[in-house]
Parts: sequence; C-alpha cells; structure tokens
Amino acid sequence: MGKARRELLDTAAHDNRTMLLGVYTSRVKQSQTAYFEEFQSLVKTAGIEPVHTLFMRLRDFESATFFSKGKLEEIIEAVKKHEITDVVVSTPLSPLQERNLQEMVGCTMFDRTQLILEIFKQAAHTAEGKIQVEMAELEYLKTRLAGRGFEMAQQEGFVGAVGPGETQKEHLRRYYEGKLVQSRKRLKQLAQSRETQRKQRLRVGIPLVCLVGYTNAGKSSMLNMMTKSNVLVEDKLFATLDTTTRELYLAPHKKVLISDTVGFIGELSHKLIEAFKSTLDELKYAQMLVHVVDISNPAWQEQIITVNDTLKDLGVKVPIVYAINKTDKLSAEDREQLSDMLTNYQPYVITSAVSKEGVQDLIHYIAARV
Repeated sequence: MGKARRELLDTAAHDNRTMLLGVYTSRVKQSQTAYFEEFQSLVKTAGIEPVHTLFMRLRDFESATFFSKGKLEEIIEAVKKHEITDVVVSTPLSPLQERNLQEMVGCTMFDRTQLILEIFKQAAHTAEGKIQVEMAELEYLKTRLAGRGFEMAQQEGFVGAVGPGETQKEHLRRYYEGKLVQSRKRLKQLAQSRETQRKQRLRVGIPLVCLVGYTNAGKSSMLNMMTKSNVLVEDKLFATLDTTTRELYLAPHKKVLISDTVGFIGELSHKLIEAFKSTLDELKYAQMLVHVVDISNPAWQEQIITVNDTLKDLGVKVPIVYAINKTDKLSAEDREQLSDMLTNYQPYVITSAVSKEGVQDLIHYIAARV
C-alpha cells in the first residue's frame, strides 16, 4: 500500500532510522514529564529502537500540519541532521496533517493511534481480541484514504471506456469495507456466544465483578492475587489485552466471576474504543467495578480521570470501589498522607498485589456488597 502505509515495526529494519517526537499540548491531562515517559514506554512496548528523540511543547495548532512554522522547521532540521526515515509522534494526527507532514518533512509519520494499534496487534491472542484489533486497524486505514485522489488513480479503464477505471483509492475502500463486514460477522457470532454465557450466569445467580484501570496499573497482578491464578503479568503497557475471567470464592459456597479488562490510556482514539465495545459492554452487566489505581505513579489522579471519563463515554453506571495499588512503592511519608490524598476517591481499599497487603480486605468488601 505504499510508503505511507508501511507497517510500524518495519522501522526496526536496518535501513530505517526512527525519531521519537514527543508533543505536549494543552489537551494532555498528565504532567509533561509523565506524558513523555508514557510515550517512551509505548515505543519500548512496540519494540521500536529510536536513534533520536525530540520533545517539544505546543501552545497553538495548525489545522493543516498540526505544528507551527517554527516547530516544523525544528523537526525538519532534526530529520536532516540525524538522517531520519520514520517519525513516531506522541499525539494523534488527522489524515490531512499526516499527509502534509510526510510531504514537508520527507519521511513516514506514525501517530499515537497507529503506535497503540501496533501494540494491540502484538498483545491480542484470543479470536475476539484479534478481530477487534483488525477492525480498529481497518477503520484507521479507511480514514487515511480520505482526500487521497490523483496520486491513487493508478488503474485505467478497459478499451472504449469513458474516463479512468476504478482508482486504487476506490479499490482499497471496497477492500477495507469487505474485510470489515467479515470481521463484524465473526465478532457478532462471538458476541452471541458471550450473551448466551451471560444469560446462563444470570440464571444461576453468579455475580460478575470487573477490574478496570489505567494500563499497567496492576489489574492482572490483582486478579492473580485474588484468585490464585497465573495470568500473564509484565511491567509494560497493554501487556494484557484479552479479557480474562476467573472464579473468586468469597465463602465456601459463595463465588463471583472476576474479569480483567483491557487497560485505558489517555488520548485513546474513539475508533479504538468502539472496536472493543463488544468486550467492554460486559462492564455494564457487572455488579461492581474494582478500579485499580497505581498510586506510585505521579500522574495517578489524571489516570483516574481518564478511566472514569472512558467509562462515562461507554455508558457504564456500576458501583465502583478503588483498589489503591502498589502502595509498597510509596515512602513512609507518602503512606501517612494517603487518607488525605484519597478524600475524593471513596470508597477505597489500600492494597498491594506484591506484598498482598489489603487483598483480603478487598475480597471482604466485595463479599459484603455483591
């Protein structure tokens, strides 16, 4: 599909040189340091090794290029100096901005959405997860066709026809739509199976509790501690993408199902959220949400806002308890101030999936209310 649509991981090839372009704007809810660190973690998770990194702060946006003239000159200068072939940008770009930047800067541009998509592709293992990622990627590629005309009119009509034949743009659009139709059918079949399981669960009266939270907050570790499971745990973003459900016994004859869901992240494309809606809809049927919070992260409050805003966008209205996690990483001084810090986040349970602190307290809280 041409240079502009080269796979992101192709940047790891020996003849490609990648630059990271961290862009901090007023719409970012995290601190500048936390945002840039998260961006670098995303790049590392995707398996990309950059040769140069450039950070900048933007006050104003240009609709055509996103960057102001001065910032654009700074980017072009860095690209030339370090012989860059690929630039990974920390923020989402519109199709117009991406196309204009590629022409002006002279190399391939990958935005935040494509970076997260690449990580999702690596992390999806179940049939449902793979289909949802495929749908998100197809929707993303469709937006990149908008406005592309003359340069994609490569196919001529047959002899005697009036005007050019089907353009490459039209061909790709039909191809993407066909693939999306197939994916939606497969996903619908899996959703029907999930609905059958849900009805069966409701019929026998087994409650559902879902773990939610910012990516890498420790949801999988919490699931393992509560249910004595061995779900994959890695210290990287989106290590777990597929929903995992385990039984949690609250008493000898009383149990609930507890599910670990995909983590959320700031500036997550609505298309990505929409693709995972069939999985995330399960949250609406839960009796309780356990919002796992990485209290050791300096941006923990901004992360809570991101998760709560996403739940609101999904229409999820379920009782929440905050599991204040990773307290083992806090200093003694911070531990003493926890109650004051958490005044606005009620109810909560202090936990640590590493030291096991508070895990039984959390289970008792669930048992008393589910």
